[in-house]
Amino acid sequence: MEQQPDTDDGDISSVANILAETSDLAFSEEQPGVYDDAEEVSDDVEQINYDITSYGADFPADMLVARLKNGDIVIPKFQREFVWTLRDASRFIESLILGLPVPGIFLSKDKASRLVVVDGQQRLRSLWAFFDNDFKGKSFALKKVHAMLEARRYKELDPEQRRMLDNALIHATIFTQNSPQDGESATYSVFERLNTGGRRLYPQEIRAAIHHTGGFSEALKSFNEIPSWRAIYGQSKSERMKDVELILRFLALFHGSGNYEKPMKSFLNKYMADNATIDANSEEALRSLFETTIGYVYEALDGRAFKPLAAFNAAVFDSVMVGAARRLAREPKPGPLGFVEAYDRLLQDVSFRAAYSKATSDKESVSERLRLATQAFENL
Repeated sequence: MEQQPDTDDGDISSVANILAETSDLAFSEEQPGVYDDAEEVSDDVEQINYDITSYGADFPADMLVARLKNGDIVIPKFQREFVWTLRDASRFIESLILGLPVPGIFLSKDKASRLVVVDGQQRLRSLWAFFDNDFKGKSFALKKVHAMLEARRYKELDPEQRRMLDNALIHATIFTQNSPQDGESATYSVFERLNTGGRRLYPQEIRAAIHHTGGFSEALKSFNEIPSWRAIYGQSKSERMKDVELILRFLALFHGSGNYEKPMKSFLNKYMADNATIDANSEEALRSLFETTIGYVYEALDGRAFKPLAAFNAAVFDSVMVGAARRLAREPKPGPLGFVEAYDRLLQDVSFRAAYSKATSDKESVSERLRLATQAFENL
């Protein structure tokens, strides 16, 4: 959606324009994927019937800020945490002061009874920033708004304007998943469906948001720093957490390929949820598994690893990594030359090509490419 041209005359925009401009989705961007995988364009939908408890609540703006500060409302972490511009945030604050309606927010109640922001983080961050006079490290003076509000900070508002802002009601839809008992799939689905326009959230971004506590999400991010992995994937980290998702994909298939059911997205969601809370020993075991395997593959294949053609292929990655990890679990480790020869033969296998290039999330394709990769390396 195009932004309305900037004006200096202080005119109040129409309610429709302000509603559009103050939606979180209006300012987001979608960036293309960085690796080749047919799963990325799959329209597979998991058929689940949910039992959800939900209710509406109207929060005054000052209460929302107070609850954000004390941690009762949690904004999940993303690599691009606050993407609104000063003008975007100013227009939202202006709407509240003028008494114009603004879009509601969605909150999910977690196991500790905290409210996790599913939709509305840009609005809430803007509120917090204005109350604290801190917009990305700079003073927050309203910009490109009605003349009576232009350049005003929170403490510079007239008493009536401040009361209007403090008491401005923002509607929240609060929900809790009762069933299925996985506890998080509904939250994932709400995240995904609310972010179908603008800068659509990618699956791993949603997982990181939902599982922001417990340690596993942060552990995956730390695994993403391993030098041999960065050398293979590329030094620039994916803004959409595709590189982190690949690590999750390897771990999930290594530990649970026998229970795999399509779509891949839901399989990874479940593994992430099941392992959301991990202790130091479990984290170290997972790190060792990934670091040992990726380090060995990098030593043998260098920069051409997982690239059957020009692009990095996620299906080649998951199968070769699982096959290599299974072999490396036995001593002695195979020599790099033998591994390279087995890898090249595997890529030429017609059945393996089909399994990594078509319908890559189908159970048969996943099972076949893991079987072939394991077979390719097991006798080295």
